[in-house]
Amino acid sequence: MIVVIDYGMGNLGSVAKALRYLGHDAVISRDPRHIAEAERLILPGVGAIHYAMSQLREHGLDEAIRRFLRHERPFLGICLGMQLMFETSEEGEAEGLAILPGTVRRFPAMPGLKIPHMGWNQLIDNRSPLLSVQTDYYFVHSYYVEPADHRLVAAQARHGVSFTAAVQTGSILLTQFHPEKSGRAGLDLLDRWVRQSGQAADQIKETTGQ
Repeated sequence: MIVVIDYGMGNLGSVAKALRYLGHDAVISRDPRHIAEAERLILPGVGAIHYAMSQLREHGLDEAIRRFLRHERPFLGICLGMQLMFETSEEGEAEGLAILPGTVRRFPAMPGLKIPHMGWNQLIDNRSPLLSVQTDYYFVHSYYVEPADHRLVAAQARHGVSFTAAVQTGSILLTQFHPEKSGRAGLDLLDRWVRQSGQAADQIKETTGQ
């Protein structure tokens, strides 16, 4: 079962609908018990990080996410869901979940640079087999992640400056772009993530006997 976390923010329905279109079971829930039982977990999101964190804490979802990740099960964070995984943000000097080391930065003011960064953009410096090389994905954001460890960066894009478009480490995949809004390329990414993360989970079960 894939659980899409409902914390009152983000286009939850679009993510779940895309997964169901691909033939994968997906439910939307804010129940920590559902998160504990999930095989895969998705944290979507659009909006302000400080409000998102307050919603996660109010419903006990912050600790539910941390417990889920301790078991190394597949996790996908999208847009704000990616930013929430890091320590701090320049947006209102907010704090995130601090699962990964790094800061969320605002795009610098530059002549002719539109903020928010909105629309299709191509990935560059792609290091993940889950992502399509030189493919456009859909972005909507004013902030981007700056990981403390550059080895976390799976792909970049450029909007005035080069920025982190995706992070991959262990069972965690994070995308600044929206796969559910990225047409065929986004659907292909979601399908690969489900199928490859399922293979990895099976390997863990074989190794641990769980």
